[in-house]
Amino acid sequence: MAWQKPEGMGEYLKATKLCDCDNVKLKEKAKEIIKGAETPKEAALKIFYFVRDDILFGVDYPDVKASQTLEKGRGFCLTKTNLQIALLRAVGIPARCHYVHVSRESHKKTTPRFFYNRLPMVTSHTWCECYLSGEWIVCEALLDKAYYEGTLRKGIHTKEEFPTIDWDGETNLILAKPWIVKDVGTFPSWDDAMIKAKEEGTGLPPSNRLFGWFIFFLGNRRTNDIRK
Repeated sequence: MAWQKPEGMGEYLKATKLCDCDNVKLKEKAKEIIKGAETPKEAALKIFYFVRDDILFGVDYPDVKASQTLEKGRGFCLTKTNLQIALLRAVGIPARCHYVHVSRESHKKTTPRFFYNRLPMVTSHTWCECYLSGEWIVCEALLDKAYYEGTLRKGIHTKEEFPTIDWDGETNLILAKPWIVKDVGTFPSWDDAMIKAKEEGTGLPPSNRLFGWFIFFLGNRRTNDIRK
């Protein structure tokens, strides 16, 4: 890692309770992921594709640490965003969380009916933004390639809804665009955005471990079926 950290970006490089970019195993993994990268852009791309494809899309609790998501190898928008931010910060690339509300319709074709019928009309959604070449760029790594291809193959989503899940390190990639109903704004970390989400009462996955286990079992079984 031969680049210098941008000045005045301390808030977007520090560790937090959930974004534990100072975790030893996470830092080691970050270095492994970006091996061979000569620029921040190359490193950010390597991290993007790792989070996109090696961390499978699936439901989890909203208050999971980045290092735990890394260990589980599975996450959804909130936790994959948190992990991506942590990995970027671990290698000296400023990163932040963008928080929006999306309509319940975004979950209709991929969520078990039992779970979908209990969702509020809007739910919380986040994506990662990293600071490259003097500007913030959206790099949403939500859907792993196998899952994305499964949704297209089974007619769950279309190319019009998701033209691409690839990122070039230069242009904004926002997957949730068709379903955004409110742009809440950017936050230094998911920790901060989650406080806002709880204040608003916007739909978050259950924190109750027993109920959550049941919901997540159904949801992740569904995502696994889509990949087949």
